[in-house]
Amino acid sequence: MAKSDAAFLQKLHQEALKDQEAFFTNISNRLGRAKPLQTAPSHSTKGAPEFWEQMDLPLEERIQLFMTNWQKAGGHAKRLTGMAEAQAFIANFIALTQAKQIIIQDQSELEILRKELAESDVDICVWNSDGVGAQGKEELIAKAAGADIGIIAAEHAVAYTGSLVVTSAPTRGRSVSLLPTTLIAIIPVERLTTKLGEVLMPFDELEMKDRPAGIHFISGPSRSADIENDLTIGVHGPGIVYALIIE
Repeated sequence: MAKSDAAFLQKLHQEALKDQEAFFTNISNRLGRAKPLQTAPSHSTKGAPEFWEQMDLPLEERIQLFMTNWQKAGGHAKRLTGMAEAQAFIANFIALTQAKQIIIQDQSELEILRKELAESDVDICVWNSDGVGAQGKEELIAKAAGADIGIIAAEHAVAYTGSLVVTSAPTRGRSVSLLPTTLIAIIPVERLTTKLGEVLMPFDELEMKDRPAGIHFISGPSRSADIENDLTIGVHGPGIVYALIIE
């Protein structure tokens, strides 16, 4: 680049800095505040404050807070005693909705439920992509897309955010929670935490090779809004979601 070109660019740079200074000074004056700092202020703490790290709600408060936040986001929540009540709830829901196709993850927590559903009239597909190959996995995805209900066991639930946390694995395909019309999530009560950090910190401590393929956060039904603020439910995921807390 010629010297004249460098000088011209430097001039433009200086003019831009003056415009930037004038812009922020104008905002400061209108807000009645001092001139903006030239350097970032120092912070005495990094990350969550100590009081937040120590926050741990009693179990009953965790349950109530999770259910409140989950329902505020448009989800449905139930407290049930044991898997027998969960099975009865799901059987009744299938009858009420006349569901025909169900996909369920191949998790040990859901084994008894899978056996119960296998004896019913519904078409049940068990997600396990381990060793099925690309064609078999595509078939599982198609089954999930056509399913009336997807059933999962959540690995975590967070009270303060009203969120479920699930991970991807051959027996835990994200399509099961993403594609069916309705999602039913089983939550053993001991997996309910107060804060999201309690869930994320153990993932940080894992070696890269031991980390799950995906970590997914579910906070109620799928919600989509365009620039005109029209809210639509269920476009990019289940429009109906149930969280069943098993005590």
